[in-house]
Amino acid sequence: MKHPLAPLFDGHDDVQAEIDRRPADPADHAAATRRLLDAHHPARLALTVSAVVAETPTAVTFRLRRPDGTDLPPFLAGQYVAVHADGTSRPYAISSSPARPDHWDLTVRRVPGGRISNHLADTVRTGDTLTTSGPLGTFHHNPLFHGDDVVFLAGGSGVAPALSMIRDIVDHGIARRFHLLYGSRSDGDILFRDELDALAADHPRIRVDHVVADPGPRWAGPTGLLTAGLVHALAGPLDGRMVYVCGPQALYPYALARLAELGHPARRIRFEANGAPADPTAQPHWPADAAPDAEVTVTARGRSFRTRSGRPLLDALEDEGVRPEAACRSGECGLCRVRVVRGTVHTAEEGRLRLSDTRFGYTHACVAYPVTDVELDV
Repeated sequence: MKHPLAPLFDGHDDVQAEIDRRPADPADHAAATRRLLDAHHPARLALTVSAVVAETPTAVTFRLRRPDGTDLPPFLAGQYVAVHADGTSRPYAISSSPARPDHWDLTVRRVPGGRISNHLADTVRTGDTLTTSGPLGTFHHNPLFHGDDVVFLAGGSGVAPALSMIRDIVDHGIARRFHLLYGSRSDGDILFRDELDALAADHPRIRVDHVVADPGPRWAGPTGLLTAGLVHALAGPLDGRMVYVCGPQALYPYALARLAELGHPARRIRFEANGAPADPTAQPHWPADAAPDAEVTVTARGRSFRTRSGRPLLDALEDEGVRPEAACRSGECGLCRVRVVRGTVHTAEEGRLRLSDTRFGYTHACVAYPVTDVELDV
C-alpha cells in the first residue's frame, strides 16, 4: 500500500515504477525479521545456572547457559542484563567475554538490606533457572569515539564490566591500551584479583592498579580513596583519553569531582549508574517543601495506594502488582517510562529524559519520586 505522503518526495514515480516491475515475492519477510530480532534482542530468556562461584565473602558469580546448549545473544563488553526475580528486576553487568557466546557470567555482590542481591546469593543453586532480559546498555567501548587508550575507574562490583572489556581485548587480540584503577573496601574483598593481575602481567597493553580503603597488615599497595592526586600518580596525564566510571552510587559524584580537579572534560567521561540515587533530596532541584517521609497517593491502572515521597515510583508500583517493563533502574534505558496525568514528581538527575518528555508529562518511574498525590498512565 502506498503511503499518502510518498508522492511528495522527489523521484517517487521512478522508485514506484521499479517496485512495480519486480516479480512478486511470496516470502514472509516480517516473520524472518521477527525471528532475527528475537534471537538477538529477546525480551525474556529462561537460562540454566550451570555454575555458582563464590568470588569473595560478599560476591558470587552465576554462570548462565541456554538449556539446549545453543549460543546466547551476542553482547558488547560492558553491557548488562536485567534479572527478574521476586516480582521485580535488577540489572547486572556481564563479566564474561563476548568471545565466549555459550555462556554469560553475572557477578552479584550482596548489598546490605538488598532485596535481590541477597535473594540470589542465598537461594540460587546450580541447576536452577534464572529469567533475564537480553543484553542492554550503552556502557561499552565505541572505537570511533573512545580511542585506543582508555582508563577505567571501578569500585566494588563495578569491576564486572571492566573485566568483560579486558577479556574482550585479550580474546580478540585488540590493540587497545586499558588501565584499570580498582578501588575496594579491603584487600580480602577484591573481585577477580588473581585473574586481573595475571592478565595484566601477560599483556603489556593492560595495566591494573588496586587501591584499598581499609587494608590489612600485609597490603603493600596504594590505600585510601581514588583522589585526583592518586589517579594522576597511577594513570599519568589523562589528556584526551576516555575515562569509564562504574561502581556504587556514591562513586559517581565523587569520581566526577576528582576528574574535574584534573581538568578532564565531561565529554571524555562515561559512567554506568547502578540504581536510583541513595538520597534524592540531596539533589538541588528537590522541592524544598517536600518531605521524603511524607505519604502521598498514587493512582495507576484504576488502583490507588499510598507510598512515601522519597521512594522511587517503580518500586512502589511493583509492590502493588503494577509492573512496567524495566531494566536499568537508573534512569537511562527508558523502558519504565510513564506519563504523569496529574500531580508532581521529582525526576532525579540520573533520568535521561527526551526533550519532549517534560512538555508532555513523561518520566522514568525508576528515578521519579511523587512529591504530591499523582495519577499515572502506565
